[in-house]
Amino acid sequence: MPFMTIMGPTLAFSKLVEVPANSVWRLITDTRTWPVWGPSVRGVDCKDRYIHAASSGRIRTPVGIWVPFVVESFEPEYYWDWRVAGVPATGHRVESVGPNRCRLTFTVPVWALGYGLVCRLALMRIDRLLMQAGKQHGS
Repeated sequence: MPFMTIMGPTLAFSKLVEVPANSVWRLITDTRTWPVWGPSVRGVDCKDRYIHAASSGRIRTPVGIWVPFVVESFEPEYYWDWRVAGVPATGHRVESVGPNRCRLTFTVPVWALGYGLVCRLALMRIDRLLMQAGKQHGS
């Protein structure tokens, strides 16, 4: 079950996922998968399939509006955050807690507490997607 903690000027929403950290990292940095697991993303226009520092593009929101994004912080295999429509948005952190287990954490600015519901839904979707993928590959 996802949980929330307060970390500095941000709130953190986390979930233990029973897959290797690199599988989670690949999923959350693949712009083709964002509309699958991200409740607030319906489409992505980005020249990079896998984001990196300074990747930019635009996302289509659930109401059909396209807004720009830019990846601000990026630590490979561990953390990335971005600005959406010029506003600080979610941070995404993956921490290995074993060979086939990791903690996925989304952070949001304190003023965006209501976005925590979106983060919790995304965490559950990601967990389900990765578990289904593992079953398909016989893991």
